[in-house]
Amino acid sequence: MNVSPAMRRYAAEIYRLQQDHNQVPVSMLNEHVGASAQAISQMVRRLSERGYLVHEPYRGVRLTESGERIAMPALRRHRLTEVFLVRVMQYDWASAHELADTFERGINDELEDRIDDLTGHPSRCPHGEPIPSKDGVMPQVRDVPLVDVPSGSDCTISRVRTHDYDKLRYIAGLDLVPGQEFHLLSCAPFKGPLRLKMSRHDHVIGYELATAFWVEVSKRGEGNKSFARGKAA
Repeated sequence: MNVSPAMRRYAAEIYRLQQDHNQVPVSMLNEHVGASAQAISQMVRRLSERGYLVHEPYRGVRLTESGERIAMPALRRHRLTEVFLVRVMQYDWASAHELADTFERGINDELEDRIDDLTGHPSRCPHGEPIPSKDGVMPQVRDVPLVDVPSGSDCTISRVRTHDYDKLRYIAGLDLVPGQEFHLLSCAPFKGPLRLKMSRHDHVIGYELATAFWVEVSKRGEGNKSFARGKAA
């Protein structure tokens, strides 16, 4: 059964969104795909009819195993393109996602292989997301949301999960990029700010911004003991 490039792109977008949502509302898909509501509804129906996704009215969509498989080539091409735009063409990482959406449509298999070679066969995109292998295997990433990590933990930024241009520019200015190590000094309760200690700077970031970070924890802290005692009392 032939799978069009458009079907792969839609499947890739659904795959990205379902990493944070058990069901992806069609309205959310509307926000992330540059197409009309009618075109999106038609594509959802086509993918559903071919068994690539399950659509539950009023709840949303989720890819099947076969749907995830057809998403891998599009995810690979998109993330390789982002790496190429940042490393080779020197674009800002904040612009890479949107530019890649357009740029990748002119790339064939030969150009994709050349981009892979030129960029040194990367395993992550500039934002830290894993790049599927050429045979469609998504690497396993063992990280957790920063907002779920207790204070006192030693962490390394694994992924920055936002495509918001202004947020990415701000995050880059703080040097909170994938690979950056830090110690989580404190986490204020009730979705309060987080204080991060780095080798040269300390940063205080709000809870909303902190939700964009996924981290690998090398040493887990014990959290805010005094607050925990207060809750138990």
